[in-house]
Amino acid sequence: MKLFELAAALRDQRGKGRCRRLRRQGQVPAVLYGAGKAPLSLSLDHEEVRRRLDHEAFYSRILTLTLEGGPEKVVLKDLHRHPYKPQILHLDFLRIDEHKRLTMRVPIHFINEDKCAGVKQGGGIVSHLMTEIEVVCLPKDLPEYIAVDLAPVTIGTTWHVSDLDLPEGVQAAALAHGGDAAQAVVSVHLPRVVEQAEGEAAEAGAGEVGEQKSG
Repeated sequence: MKLFELAAALRDQRGKGRCRRLRRQGQVPAVLYGAGKAPLSLSLDHEEVRRRLDHEAFYSRILTLTLEGGPEKVVLKDLHRHPYKPQILHLDFLRIDEHKRLTMRVPIHFINEDKCAGVKQGGGIVSHLMTEIEVVCLPKDLPEYIAVDLAPVTIGTTWHVSDLDLPEGVQAAALAHGGDAAQAVVSVHLPRVVEQAEGEAAEAGAGEVGEQKSG
């Protein structure tokens, strides 16, 4: 199985009724658009699609759609799942232009969490506040994921989008489009019960000092 290749067939008929018939036949309706070309209505084998979607990398890699007229380089821009059945209802593919930047969501991989300074030395815990990030780059620079090394992160530290070390040629969409670059990605902090205990101790200490002064 070639993970990043999918066979697709052109479909002439559109509409909800036709899509329902395709799904009953084990097919997934899809649309291909972009790169200044006319959109195409497609159908793909449901089980083949489902197997590909089990792989995280499939969502953030350049894919090849094999069509009767020749292969197309694309990215998966959207998919619709059934609300409770294990069924893919529809796919949106975007043609890529090698000379134009694209905006994609890619997963964040937190590495060296077991070596995190704030955990090993400070007794803290790690909170993942984001699991994916939207990036802007040329197709050739599209990363499979963004790695965040937690080894040097100390207790009481929060890393934001603007703190991430992104690969060359890759920019956070929040920075490129004027979004919230201060959005928190990960933090290392004391467990809540410890924070509460310390806060209560501090309040008790402040109360004792006040009583001594009044006495």
